[in-house]
Amino acid sequence: MTGSEETPSFRLAYVPGVTPTKWVRIWNERLPDIPLELVQVPAADAFGTLRAGGADAGFVRLPVDGADLAAIPLYTETTVVVIPKDHLVAAVDEVTTEDLADDIVLHPLDDSLDWERLPGKPAIERPATTADAIELVAAGVGLLVVPQSLARLHHRKDLTYRPVSDAPVSRVALSWPQDETTDRVEDFIGIVRGRTVNSSRGRRPDAAEPKAGRAATATGGARRKPTAGKQTGDGRRRGAGAAPKGGKRGKPRRRS
Repeated sequence: MTGSEETPSFRLAYVPGVTPTKWVRIWNERLPDIPLELVQVPAADAFGTLRAGGADAGFVRLPVDGADLAAIPLYTETTVVVIPKDHLVAAVDEVTTEDLADDIVLHPLDDSLDWERLPGKPAIERPATTADAIELVAAGVGLLVVPQSLARLHHRKDLTYRPVSDAPVSRVALSWPQDETTDRVEDFIGIVRGRTVNSSRGRRPDAAEPKAGRAATATGGARRKPTAGKQTGDGRRRGAGAAPKGGKRGKPRRRS
């Protein structure tokens, strides 16, 4: 590579709540010469970023909003309600949406849950972001139902959360433009799917042993078949008709 050439890189977008650390570490171990650039984007902007070429692939929340984007579902998150620590709900291990019927439940504009019917009582206004809604919960204005990773991301000492058993869930996926499935994208797909570095798909060229080398190992190292004959005390073999070392075969002569 000449000094004027730009080092190739892989741009990975991710939405709030997703922690890509594990996959980034594996990428850096397998492809140290190709920098991985992280691009944090709001959940609502993730698909637009991929379509505009702002990232090669990204961790998004399903559903994907078009057939032009491919997606591999990775995991499903627990849904929780964020509450003040002195709230009655904090006394139980798990709640249902019916348990929240008498509370104001905030519904931020960047909500990632697919509600058929919102629980609780609606607020006068919808907060712009989840971060804004967290501040309102801390101020005692209402409660907030979100994926658990977002509750952890916006953790505060005066707030806690409890699982909501019958709430919609959020599924996280790896997504990328269908027409831009490059070798680098395939490499990253292999990483998130748990393929080893020597797997048939996504293998780096320098990871495979040359066929010539394998053939030489298979044929050049074969042992010769030992010749027939008796084995001497020191481990060597003689031909069947060879005389013993130092004289002829037979009984020793008796001295007269």
